[in-house]
Amino acid sequence: MAFDFLVPVADKVLAHCELLPPQALGKNIYMHTARKGLPVLANASVALIGVRESRNAFEKKREKLDVTAIRLQLYKLMLGNWNTSIIDMGDIEEGETVEDTYFLVKEIVAGLLEEKVIPVIIGATQDITYPVYRSFDGIQDMINIVAIDSRFDFGADDELISSHSYMSKIITDKPNNLFNFSNIGFQSYFNAQEEIDLMERLFFDAYRLGEVANDLSLAEPVLRNADMVSLDARAIKASELGHSDNFSPNGFTGREICAIARYAGISEKVTAFGIYEMENSVQSSQLMAQIIWYFIEGLNFRMNEIPDANNTDFTKYTVPTDSEQLVFYKSHLTSRWWVEVPSILSPHTKTDSQALLPCTEKDYLDACDQNIPERWFKAYKKGFN
Repeated sequence: MAFDFLVPVADKVLAHCELLPPQALGKNIYMHTARKGLPVLANASVALIGVRESRNAFEKKREKLDVTAIRLQLYKLMLGNWNTSIIDMGDIEEGETVEDTYFLVKEIVAGLLEEKVIPVIIGATQDITYPVYRSFDGIQDMINIVAIDSRFDFGADDELISSHSYMSKIITDKPNNLFNFSNIGFQSYFNAQEEIDLMERLFFDAYRLGEVANDLSLAEPVLRNADMVSLDARAIKASELGHSDNFSPNGFTGREICAIARYAGISEKVTAFGIYEMENSVQSSQLMAQIIWYFIEGLNFRMNEIPDANNTDFTKYTVPTDSEQLVFYKSHLTSRWWVEVPSILSPHTKTDSQALLPCTEKDYLDACDQNIPERWFKAYKKGFN
C-alpha cells in the first residue's frame, strides 16, 4: 500500500502541539505519528501531505524544503468556525528515482480522491503537479487545471519534465484527460510569445497579474471551474516571502494570494490543492501556513449550487446577441453567475444539453452590450474541437 511509504510528522511538531491552546489547529488535526501510525481516512475532509522531491527543479534548490517549519506555523493558527475534519498524512521523501516519487504521489493522491478526501500538497517543486494530475486517471474522465503562476511552464520542446515544463508533459501525455487549463497571474516578460500563442490556439485561459490584482473577483469563476489547483510561490512578490533569489519583485501580495486561496476552497469542484516552490524562511513558512488556512476556510463556505430556471434561488436571463442567444443564471444566495454553453457535454446530465460555465456579472453586462464574453467563446470553440 502506497500509504505505507509516508514518513510520520516530526516529533518536533508533536512536542510543539503539546504547548498550544485548545483552539489551535495543532490540537484539532489528526496526525500520522511514529507511535500511532496513520490517521483514519473515514470522515476526513482534508489531508495535508508534504512532498520533498526537488530533483527536477529548474533552478536547483540549495536545501531541502522544510515542511516541518510550515507545519509549526500552520498548527499555531486558530481554528475557524469550521466543521472540517483535517488529517496530516506526513511526508513523501525522495524515492530512488524521481519517477518513483511521482508514482508514490500519484497512488497516494488517487487513494485520497477515491475516499473523497481533498489532498493539500506542500511540494518542493511544481513538477509534482504532473503526478497529481495523473492521479485522476480512472477516477474522472476530464479535468480542469488552474495554475496560479507567473509562467505558463510549457518549457522547450526537447526539455525533459521540470518545474518549468510540466505543462508540456500534461498536454502531450496519454491518456489526455485535460479539458481546460487556466493561468492566473502570468507576467508577460517571463513567457515567450510562442507560449502565449499556444495558450490562444488551445483556447486556454490566461489572466495577467495586473488585471487580477486590480479585481480579485476575476479569479473566482476561474477557480469555480477547477478540479485541481497548482500554486507556484514564485507568483508572490519576493518581499512578501523574505526571498530575493529566484523570486520576482512583482507578484501577488500576501493578502491577494490568501484571497485567491479562499476562492479555491469555496469552489465546489476543487478536489486537489497544491502549493509549490516555496523556500525556507520564517516569513515564507508563515505565508504558506496562512494560504492553507484560507483554503480550508473557503471549504467551509462551499455551497453545491446547480442553476435551474425552476429554482427560485436563481434568476434566468436570456440575452439575444447578433450571433447567439446567451442564457445566464444568477444565484440569489451567493450572487454568483453562470452562462450556458451549448457545445460542452454537461457534467450534470452527461448528455448534449447545455453545460453551465461559471462567469461574472461583467460577462452578463458585456453580453447585454452585444459583446460575447471571451470565456464563453473559448469554451464554445473547445467543445467543437
